[in-house]
Amino acid sequence: MTLDAHHEHPLPPKPPPPRTVPADVAARFERLPLSRWHVTVRLIVGVVTFFEAFDQLLIAYALPQLRQEWHLGTAHSTALLTVGSVGMLVGAVVSGRLADRYGRVRVIAACIGVSGACNLLLTLCTAPEPFMAARFVQGLAIGGEVPVAATFIAEITRSHRRGRFVLLYELVFPAGLTVGALLAAWLVPVLGWRWMFGIAALPGLLCLLVRHRVPESPRWLADHGRHGEALRVMARIEAEVEKATGSPLPPPDGPHPVTAPARDGDRRGDDHRRRDGDGDVRGDGRTRDSANRARGGGPTGGRDRARGGLRELLSGPYRRRTVVIGTLWFAGYFVNYGITSWLPTIYETRYHLPLSDALLYSTVTSCAGLLGCALVALTVDVVGRRRTVTGCLGLAAAALLALGLFGGDSPVHVLVWTSLAAVFFFGSNICLYLYTPELFPTRMRALGSSVGGALNRVGVISGPIVVGAVYAGGRLGAVFLGLAAVAAVGALTAGLGAEETAGRRLEDIAP
Repeated sequence: MTLDAHHEHPLPPKPPPPRTVPADVAARFERLPLSRWHVTVRLIVGVVTFFEAFDQLLIAYALPQLRQEWHLGTAHSTALLTVGSVGMLVGAVVSGRLADRYGRVRVIAACIGVSGACNLLLTLCTAPEPFMAARFVQGLAIGGEVPVAATFIAEITRSHRRGRFVLLYELVFPAGLTVGALLAAWLVPVLGWRWMFGIAALPGLLCLLVRHRVPESPRWLADHGRHGEALRVMARIEAEVEKATGSPLPPPDGPHPVTAPARDGDRRGDDHRRRDGDGDVRGDGRTRDSANRARGGGPTGGRDRARGGLRELLSGPYRRRTVVIGTLWFAGYFVNYGITSWLPTIYETRYHLPLSDALLYSTVTSCAGLLGCALVALTVDVVGRRRTVTGCLGLAAAALLALGLFGGDSPVHVLVWTSLAAVFFFGSNICLYLYTPELFPTRMRALGSSVGGALNRVGVISGPIVVGAVYAGGRLGAVFLGLAAVAAVGALTAGLGAEETAGRRLEDIAP
């Protein structure tokens, strides 16, 4: 071939290699306006999370009847209450790894299905031992669903106003706790504890809706080398958004757009031949990266075998983030459950209030916490994550310090100061559900979130134990001073070690 002939028939430009797909998916998410598709997916996942919160609380309202029916002592009663929390601790750790390996939607659907099945099994229990076994398994599901769902919602949201979008979803969990308390308080005396768990089993069918209507995260698909599938899912999402908004989408910023290949089995001729280069396409429709991942290696044929695991989470730039976020989760939930689990008892035994008044005062504090969650959801994109967590924990510490030093002489003072503190530590805690997934890359985002969820559970378990031990010594002021100190440690940790993520793309925060 002559030089002239070469110029007459130039080679077609080489298409962008598949390694640009993760960046392309991120850029295409950034151009998506909030639409009916986002709201629908958030609603479906939100309903799942709502009922997981509902399931978490049911045991507290079933326990009085269980104690009477099975003649339970203090040890068995405590075991029935805590075995679910232990399961949630384990589930939070395991689910992150599973979601990073097998997908977010699969884990979410499996968790709600298992939780519903466990509720059905609970209705059949006639002794505490099988009841505790079912509650432990259900705890695995509840502890697994919450951090993975938060990860998924973060991954389908663009950076603009991501905080508000994610946290309005997260409000369903405290709402589920509240509705669960109200319904259980009515259902158990009227129908009995078995009917309550039987009704709670019905939402397990949501696993079918999740699998049918919620697509897998395109970010996760692209990160796992399933580039064709990622692009096809992304194209379907864009089509639904365009249909909902009635206008075409603007071109994405960033890398050259990548188009989805034909489905596996539809290729002909050259499409079935291997092509050399990074991320080359195989005859089976997968890239070399995905084939390497399937054999346990990374996208470079094994060099990145350790990427995305606990080792990376605890090394390099992510070690500091993991320590900071773990400290914040522990501090926030140590204070939260240390207060809320003991307030009714404090009102009843210290101030001799009737049980109805003690429960009413405690409910006011919980409602104040819900108000704090809503305020943070509406302001977090303006204030920022770092300042929100730092300020909320600092103000919670100040309120608890004032209560410990000056306010313990009447139940009204306790009500006012604990409600004020609840506005802030509830607000800080809900912000962590948004902040944690933002700090880690797609390959280990669910694992990072699950580590936070595990430290959350450690705080949930240890907070009431420590507060109970201190209160048993008759030192109510020391209870609030100790909780103030824990909140202050959290505020200092956030102020000195947290990074700001508001308004930034996930891929820019954690490459």
